[in-house]
This record gives sequence, C-alpha cells and structure tokens, in this order.
Amino acid sequence: MANPSFDIVSEIDSAELDNAINQTSKELSNRFDFRGTGAQIDRSGDEGVTLTAETEDRVKAALEVFKDKLVKRNISLKSLDAGDPRASGKTYKIDCTMKQGIATDVAKKINKLIRDEGPKGVQSQIQGEQLRVSGKKRDDLQAVISLLKGADLDVALQFTNYR
Repeated sequence: MANPSFDIVSEIDSAELDNAINQTSKELSNRFDFRGTGAQIDRSGDEGVTLTAETEDRVKAALEVFKDKLVKRNISLKSLDAGDPRASGKTYKIDCTMKQGIATDVAKKINKLIRDEGPKGVQSQIQGEQLRVSGKKRDDLQAVISLLKGADLDVALQFTNYR
C-alpha cells in the first residue's frame, strides 16, 4: 500500500468569490451611508475585482465591506491583494487581485519548513503550484498540517487529497 499523503494548495472557490461580490454589491446599494456615492463593485477578469466610489473614503469603506464578506464566505484575506485608491476622472478606484497558486519561492520556503521542523520520515515535493506531502504515518501528516497552520506564511493554504 502507498504511503499516506496530502496536497498543499492555494485556491479560491470562484462560486464563493461570486457570492461575496454579489453580497457586497447588494450592501453597497442598500446601506444608507453609501447612497449617492456611486459605490459599486465589479469583477474584472478571472481574478480581478474593481471597487469604485466618488470619494476616497467611500471606496475604502467599500473595500472593508468586501473584506467582511470574504471572511464570511471563508475566503482568506491573504488571498486578497488590494491596491491603493487612485483617482480615475471624477471617481476613485481600488483594483484588487485574488492570489491563487503557490509561487515557487513560497513553495521552497514551505518545503524547507517541513524538512527542518516537521517530523522525521515526511517528504514534500513541489508539483507546479502545489506541494505533495507524504509520510509513513498519518499522525506525522497531521503534525505537518498543524505546523503549517501555525506558520506565518503570506499565502492562504488549503490541504486537499488527504489519503
């Protein structure tokens, strides 16, 4: 029988992201403090979101509403890369991108962390934008998961394909 293993990935459920965007849009149109400010949220491309409002304060407040909705939909704020407000004609815009996948340098850092601080007999290998971790005992894999959850990495991690 093969050794137990799991994959470490960084993905965003696009349906949950759509739900967060729709809830934000609904709240921006219904809330009293956003009335008449032209506050709106739009999806731009697969991983982009644009917030627009007439003043810089309102666009920042709209970003906070969006962050709140992401947290409620179980999307980590580490996945959100929000830019600074910029003037665009008479309005202000914030361009946000949703980060997916584990970059090679972060994957190497995770690999080193598992090798240095993880239990003996656990191997990890980089496979594109994800890592595969395998070991002889399931308890060792659980220890690796708790080690990575406690580590301060600048990427949102999910653990999938636990076998």
